[in-house]
Amino acid sequence: MQRLLIANRGEIAVRIIRACREQGISPVVVTSDADRDSPAVHLADAFVCLGPGPAHESYLRTDAVLAAAKTLQADAIHPGYGFLSENAAFADACAAAGLTFVGPPGSVIRALGDKIGAKNTMQAAGVPCVPGYNGDDQRDEVLEREAARIGTPLLIKASAGGGGRGMRRVDHLADFLPQLTEARREAQAAFGDSRVLLEKYVLRPRHIEFQIFGDTHGNVVQLFERECSIQRRHQKILEESPSPALTPALRARMAEAAVLAGKAAGYIGAGTVEFLVSGEAFYFLEVNTRLQVEHPVTESITGTDLVAWQLAVAQGKPLPLTQDELVSRGHCIEARVYAEDPATGFLPSLGTLLRWREPSGPGIRVDSGYTEGMEVPPFYDPMLAKVIASGPDRATALARLDQALASFVVLGVTTNLEYLRAVLADPAFVAGELHTGFLTERFTGWRPNATIPDEILLALSALGQPPPSRAAEKPRQTGWLATDHWRNTK
Repeated sequence: MQRLLIANRGEIAVRIIRACREQGISPVVVTSDADRDSPAVHLADAFVCLGPGPAHESYLRTDAVLAAAKTLQADAIHPGYGFLSENAAFADACAAAGLTFVGPPGSVIRALGDKIGAKNTMQAAGVPCVPGYNGDDQRDEVLEREAARIGTPLLIKASAGGGGRGMRRVDHLADFLPQLTEARREAQAAFGDSRVLLEKYVLRPRHIEFQIFGDTHGNVVQLFERECSIQRRHQKILEESPSPALTPALRARMAEAAVLAGKAAGYIGAGTVEFLVSGEAFYFLEVNTRLQVEHPVTESITGTDLVAWQLAVAQGKPLPLTQDELVSRGHCIEARVYAEDPATGFLPSLGTLLRWREPSGPGIRVDSGYTEGMEVPPFYDPMLAKVIASGPDRATALARLDQALASFVVLGVTTNLEYLRAVLADPAFVAGELHTGFLTERFTGWRPNATIPDEILLALSALGQPPPSRAAEKPRQTGWLATDHWRNTK
């Protein structure tokens, strides 16, 4: 592997560029008109602009990405996450073009992307699955009969789905057929596949995933778990490891099941086996056939570089470590910082980053793809950065993360920083009493404190003055205090 094309943007593109530099591989990127001045473009050896900002006109164009690889003389493609990363046809097209695809083969992506087929494979391999129906007969009367057998509450899930699309919860059997119609319609529109499966709805479960890695020599290992129960609309916002819920015995059983799942699928590369956990019981959910957003958590506790592992495996090398050599140490938690407004239902917040000061300190890592002065475009996921905090134990990691979020300065757009800190301070979160409905149960209706307009903060910053404060309150640690009032010292 001499030259790697990164078919992605933002923080993951920057992350992969760093790994390429350390491996002596030339990194090149594709971009859109909206991202032409991004850090990834400036850090890469060369770039090709795919087209306008909308993803379907740029990052999702297989033909344009492959043409860019030829123009840039790349011999391999890393898809990152999102966009084309779990597109089996794209992986096949890379192989047909003589390009190394940094990820599983298209056949594996295709098999695991079909939830019905994947569940059948896991059941045959002995991996625990949620009770339900995942048969080929999709007639209304069959599904209605199976729904009655399973009982309520139950979930209707799109076979080709993800991110909550094509998913409906049914609490009363009388609502089943209308909900089935809606789930099918949404699944067909999103994935071109209206097939569904039915599952018993697990009440207040934890969402815990295991990082797995396979190579072309038949090796599959697991790199421990990540607790991902803190989700908003089926999207994770906080991830940590170790899980505060797993006993050593349960962890061992789940790790064994994760490796079994990888071997059953003939897995190659980085993947994540996701489970629902209820008490001492756990159930297979799905396999993500790509590098996860939250991969830094695993890197922290294991001392590994998962992107470097991906590059090694893609070149036909065996896994760098055996299962016996992998050890988990300390605790790590990651927060996703979004340009969104909690006061308006978390609508994306667009604009120019007028001030951007990333936090630092012991145990702090920040992965971002933005710099001061950049525009936050409307075309993509509004995640600005990931703040990762590690420490010898959970309490230390949480304290470091809270301090880092407090000192993260972002002006020009509204962010979820205050929301994240409120979650971290919640007594149930501190106690580790987590489940997938945590935010709905405890933070519905949450509103941020009154804030000072950015225009005033910028004016005070230019004068080197601190912000006005309420004398009756003890000042809370904020980005203002942590950055010398955001005075520009360049």
